Amino acid sequence: MFEDLSQNIQEAFRKLRGHGKLTDDDINKALKDVRMALLSADVNYKIVRDFEKAVKARALGTEILSNLTPAQSVIKIVDEELANLMGGKAAKLNISSRPPTIILMVGLQGSGKTTSAGKLALLMKKQGKRPALVAADIYRPAAIKQLQVVGEQADVPVFTEDIKDAVQIAKDSIKFADKHARDVLIIDTAGRLQIDERLMQELKDIKETVKPHEILLVVDSMIGQEAVNVAETFHNALGVNGIVLTKLDGDARGGAALSIKAATGCPIKFVGMGEKLEALEIFHPDRMASRILGMGDVLSLIEKAQSTIDAKTAEKMVKKIKADEFTLQDFLEQLQQVKKLGSLNDLLGMVPGLGGLKKKLTGVDLDLDGKEVKHMEAIILSMTPKERQDTSIIDAKRRKRIAMGSGTKVADVNKLLKQFEEMRKMMRKFKTTQAQQQASKKVKGKKGKIKKGKNTKPKMPTLPNLGGLLGQLGSKFPFKK
Repeated sequence: MFEDLSQNIQEAFRKLRGHGKLTDDDINKALKDVRMALLSADVNYKIVRDFEKAVKARALGTEILSNLTPAQSVIKIVDEELANLMGGKAAKLNISSRPPTIILMVGLQGSGKTTSAGKLALLMKKQGKRPALVAADIYRPAAIKQLQVVGEQADVPVFTEDIKDAVQIAKDSIKFADKHARDVLIIDTAGRLQIDERLMQELKDIKETVKPHEILLVVDSMIGQEAVNVAETFHNALGVNGIVLTKLDGDARGGAALSIKAATGCPIKFVGMGEKLEALEIFHPDRMASRILGMGDVLSLIEKAQSTIDAKTAEKMVKKIKADEFTLQDFLEQLQQVKKLGSLNDLLGMVPGLGGLKKKLTGVDLDLDGKEVKHMEAIILSMTPKERQDTSIIDAKRRKRIAMGSGTKVADVNKLLKQFEEMRKMMRKFKTTQAQQQASKKVKGKKGKIKKGKNTKPKMPTLPNLGGLLGQLGSKFPFKK
């Protein structure tokens, strides 16, 4: 996501580091590189020009802070202006005080509208809502069946009617919501390969009939600047409240995300980060700006971890690691939890300072739910419970049996076992280092050098050996292509 843009902008600021004092010429050169990076990312020229003016006015002004170096101050300004360009802060859905809240999903055919409707339903369900999906696309073959499949996956009811009147279907769905106590209705409408009068008139009629509280335009980020043109046309015709930007995980440039808010005034409210039903995220402009500049996005990483990692299992793992009782069965359970976090590539981008590791992992499958990880699971599942508990009993004969049972090679089994032992050694070292640090703190505390009071900053929540697991998966992956 945004790899090209991020690399180009970060390279522009590397040239500023080490300067004790920045001249106007230094700043102008850096901003020229930023301008070229944004234009290469398919951001509209007028938007780039306005962005550059805003940054230059602040950078050449009096905003150099005493606690930052000149280069850091300029980067801080660019960070804030990038966030402002994308909307400043996360935009919330308009939720009605009198249910049901009606959300109208609109967009061109192929933008991911139906899938996004299901993703949004699942997200709202996790937030404590009782959503229902409405199949109002009466033209595209299998559109209703697709929505029903998505609804089944999300465990959300789908309202359908065997009539060829999208407006009437939308109207009748409100009665369905009242009858079944559904407080959110997400209406999936028809799309076209291109915008036409018939499409817009039907959407206008649905809007006039059901009076939605939210109109969300689903746009494919991969079409770049054309996404802005599509957004402008829909917004002018319907008055769109927000954008759902799909396929952002595959967008190396980022022109759509950086341009839409400035061009249309419509905030990006959600972004699609993959094909899985859980892969819909609230869009945070400030966090995205930090990721583009290589400063990570720890808050999103923590939120993602908290929503996918079971706390009790994590606590159990910590105890096992501390007691040096971590087994292959525990590794399997941890792997199954961690892979819910998604792409290792994206996770590295969220950790400050680790974005550069992505270059080193070229050629490695960075999908934690990909083929390689499934091979690892297959190998472990082919072992007996006793073998998972004690790998020392796995001799040559057992390794051959495990390879046959998992559909892999003996060499793959050997690599996994070796890697597991390396991980255990790393855990022991980490445990020893932690114990030494705690002992050192106690000694310093007694001498009065370290005092803990009410204002002590809270520690960031951590996952048991998540860093170690990701490091092992990334740097010494057993199944490289």
